[in-house]
Formats: sequence, structure tokens, C-alpha cells
Amino acid sequence: MSTPSQLNQNELPQHVAIIMDGNGRWAKQQGKPRVWGHKKGADAVRRSVRFCRELGISALTLFAFSSENWQRPADEVSSLMQLFMLMLKSEVKNLHKNQVRLRVCGDLSAFDEALRKQIKAAEALTADNRALTLTIAANYGGRWDITHAARQLAQEVSAGRLAVDAIDEQRMAQYIQLADLPELDLLIRTGGDVRISNFLLWQAAYAELWFTDTLWPDFDQQVFAEAVAAFISRERRFGCTSEQVCALASRQSKGT
Repeated sequence: MSTPSQLNQNELPQHVAIIMDGNGRWAKQQGKPRVWGHKKGADAVRRSVRFCRELGISALTLFAFSSENWQRPADEVSSLMQLFMLMLKSEVKNLHKNQVRLRVCGDLSAFDEALRKQIKAAEALTADNRALTLTIAANYGGRWDITHAARQLAQEVSAGRLAVDAIDEQRMAQYIQLADLPELDLLIRTGGDVRISNFLLWQAAYAELWFTDTLWPDFDQQVFAEAVAAFISRERRFGCTSEQVCALASRQSKGT
């Protein structure tokens, strides 16, 4: 059995997903409009990507915009779309430089043509990068994901390319979003709520869940390390501290 002093790559989660909650409440605490919280939340995204790169985590999936978020005030939705476009334009070159592959999953048909083109361009530019796969879930819902997969399977059956008896969990999984990524190991939710809000329902079947009261704009390396430490403790049945996780990240980033 491993010990905390022997903490290494094998104990780490390889696929982490985060429900980024609390931007609006953070902004309210600062006396700012909600969109200010979303803009500050972008800094937490950058920190999280950097932390995953340092640790060698291979996949990070972020819940940016759910299919239910269209019900928010129109001005907030508009601001979120503008911020999404701005982030794609301003961050993709840096992601590419750091060998991060960017993908967007969800029902993109609801977005305007300009945003869809920007998404496609960012995905194409970073397609061959292998250090980290960063997936942004936008206009995504877990029930939509499963329904979409079921519809694709039904089309295969209808076309005579697939027998009904051939449909099992493994076949279904091939049509679920993120099918080419490692199994989801760790699902984090910030902001204090203890639910997964229709996020990655299929993928999270055996994931470790970790909840924190920290609002998303305040999510930093220390809080992320606490989540990873909790995962390691649960999965490998030994104790470790967030300081050890940070130390490992530092060693990884220095190439030692």
C-alpha cells in the first residue's frame, strides 16, 4: 500500500469535473453586478487549468452553462455569451502554447453562428495537443446527453446498422459525451450546494463527489488540492494532506 510520502501520479485523479457555482453571490458580496462575478470566475478557470497541468491530470471538464441557464435574466445570458466569446478569442493561443486541447460539449445549435465558428476554430487549433483536455460544457444537461445518445442509437437501429440486442452499457457509453476521455474520477462543486444539478449524470456514476462552500471566484490551488487530497484518501485508503498535493504539483512543474 502506498503511503503519503510516496504520493505519485498513480494516485491522482485523471479526469476531474467542476460545477463552477457562486459567481453571482460572490459579486453580490462585493457590491458588484453578477457579470462581474463571471469575469472574476474566469481567473479561477485559469488557475484550475494551470493546477491540472502542473499535476499531470489529463482531463478537466467545466460546467460553464447549463441547458437550464437560459431561464436567467436576458441581460445576464447575453453577458455570459459575450464573455464566452471573449475567452475563446483571448485564451486559445495560450492554451495552445501549453499543449491544452480545448473542446466544447453540449447542444451548440442554440448558439449564434459567430460563437459556433469561434468554438470550431479553437477546437481545430488545439486538436493535436495532449498535455490536458479542457472540456467546456455549454448548453449542456446530463438528461440531454443521455437522450441524445439514445436517439443516435435509435437511428442506428432504424437504419439496420445495429441490432436492438446489441445495445448494452458499453455500446451506450460510446454515444455519451466525453466518451473518449478517461472515466470521471472526481466531481467538485463549489458554492455550498450539495447536488450535481443535471451534470454528467452518466459519467459520474462512480465518481467521487466533493463539495465546498468556497465560491467559484475564490477557488484556488489550495482548495483544489484539498479536493484532490480527499479523492486520494478515499480511493487509496490512506491519509494525505493538501500540502502534499501542492508539493507534488510543484515537483511536477519543475520536472523533478
